[in-house]
Amino acid sequence: MTKPVPDPLLSSTILLLRDEPGLQVLMVKRHYQIDFAAGALVFPGGKANEEDTSDDWADLTDGDYAGAERVARIAAIREAYEESGIILARGQSGRGEGKPLVGADVAERLSPHRSAVDKREKSFIELVRDNEIVLALDTLVHFGHWITPTMMPKRFDTHFYLAPTPPDQLAEHDGRETTDAIWVEPSRALDMAANGEATVIFPTRMNLGKLAESEACAAAIERFTGEAVVTVLPVVGEDDLGNPCLHIPAEAGYMQTTEPLEAVANVAKR
Repeated sequence: MTKPVPDPLLSSTILLLRDEPGLQVLMVKRHYQIDFAAGALVFPGGKANEEDTSDDWADLTDGDYAGAERVARIAAIREAYEESGIILARGQSGRGEGKPLVGADVAERLSPHRSAVDKREKSFIELVRDNEIVLALDTLVHFGHWITPTMMPKRFDTHFYLAPTPPDQLAEHDGRETTDAIWVEPSRALDMAANGEATVIFPTRMNLGKLAESEACAAAIERFTGEAVVTVLPVVGEDDLGNPCLHIPAEAGYMQTTEPLEAVANVAKR
């Protein structure tokens, strides 16, 4: 009997950028006991939760977004906060698209609550409201959209976003879902994957490759703000030699259009 294909869960991933002096992106190492992509270097991210869908966010966010788009952006900022301690927000008294973001003082004040928010022991909405900030959804640039292949036991409908990191805010891994946090040049991260220094799963590698085409944060933000995002749903097929592989659409603009199926088997089994 054929098993039903699970519906993909709405998820968000955020590529936090800085210049040091060239373009770097924040990556975190997933805990080895996590049941999906354990031990891999990834961008901060995860599934949207019920609170991300609350109508209460209407007064606590900057940016004209609604529905699933608003939910995905809220989830991206929440996940970045939980996994790295970086918060993309503005003070309520200085809110508005394009206005300066809060600095290290606010991030440090919120940091002790990261674990409780992650475990759903504390409301993220209440934390934001009590600290008189609003989430800066407008700072996120939609960069990619990947849906997990249908043969996977766990499936995600994942939106990738770019965002400049607020000045003076420091990244620190959470110690629960992630065991390290590093700033790395996209090309260097690809080299680490190629030579076995790090595990980097297929969607992450493809988005690193696309990001590596920009040399600075401002250049990446400018380019991808105006670039259309093509949804990627990898499908199983064969390459030119008849080997099993995943195919992705060429119009998505990634550095390759096929991936050997054996390369994703370790992720698919988890």
